[in-house]
Amino acid sequence: PNKDAQQAFGNITNTPKRENHLYTGKYSGDAQASTEKTGSPNSKLYKQHRVTKSLFKKFNQITWPLDARPLNKSLIRGDKWKKTDAAQEKRRAFLQDFCKKYGGGNHAQSHLFHMVSRIYVEDRHKILYCEVPKAGCSNWKRILMVLNGIASSAYNITHNAVHYGKHLKKLDSFDLKGIYTRLNTYTKAVFVRDPMERLVSAFRDKFEHPNSYYHPVFGKAIIKKYRPNACEEKINNGSGVKFKEFIRYLLDSHRPVGMDIHWERVSKLCYPCLINYDFVGKFETLEEDANYFLHLIGAPRELKFPNFKDRHSSDERTNADVVRQYLKDLSNMERQLIYDFYYLDYLMFNYTTPFV
Repeated sequence: PNKDAQQAFGNITNTPKRENHLYTGKYSGDAQASTEKTGSPNSKLYKQHRVTKSLFKKFNQITWPLDARPLNKSLIRGDKWKKTDAAQEKRRAFLQDFCKKYGGGNHAQSHLFHMVSRIYVEDRHKILYCEVPKAGCSNWKRILMVLNGIASSAYNITHNAVHYGKHLKKLDSFDLKGIYTRLNTYTKAVFVRDPMERLVSAFRDKFEHPNSYYHPVFGKAIIKKYRPNACEEKINNGSGVKFKEFIRYLLDSHRPVGMDIHWERVSKLCYPCLINYDFVGKFETLEEDANYFLHLIGAPRELKFPNFKDRHSSDERTNADVVRQYLKDLSNMERQLIYDFYYLDYLMFNYTTPFV
């Protein structure tokens, strides 16, 4: 990969300095606790402090990346899933080879709790699902709610219940032992999408429809910085961001507002070279991959992955033709820079070079 991409990848995999905040940030144990006698009122706190220190030490001894395991296919019968399974094995092997070649087998630099903050937990079927926005994540969360017994059908769960209902647990809500155990014993899945399609889909969703968060937070800042002579009214309401302006923001190393999960790289959301995912699904074959995964984990037979569009259902789905329409307003240099920005995602998941 080019130097920038190697540097970006190095940020994921470089050996970390030992920093105490890995455990003190999550457990606010009094530093004085270690000097307390066992019989004192602080003895419980002292014990917790000792346990936490022990777990932290254990975490530092973990070999990253975690070992890849063969998929458990004991529940698969017949030839129905043969083609899907072959594609799955090819993807897993490709990602593992990529990580061996470029990951260097180094330790995790990232704070553990941050590294697993996008991973949803379903304890009944022992699933970890890393959320990649604009790659079928709303319907995946609906499926997790059904599997967990929170809902009886994926088809009657609203968008707000999925995203704001707090029904699902994330891996960073567990203690170190809980995280470590689940990472090593649960089936870990990630679903990805062509980076350029995902980017255009995110722009259409957040900036071409009324939005009470993205317009005032991102829209205002983008129009103010990247639109010459913008009128006060446009700056104040933040609506009407153009795709070219959005791209200037994305590629700006001094962005007026930070990154957002909807257009953040998968390499930064799910850490696929440190957390070895057992299953790599793709948005391009979403239903087929998702239903095969449900078979693998022993989900109820009647449970099928929903195929409806979560929001703005009358809009055409973002596909290669739609992407071309958006890219034609950009210069060749801008297109190349977007590709460079998502370079690792293109390589890791074997997506073909876009129209640059």
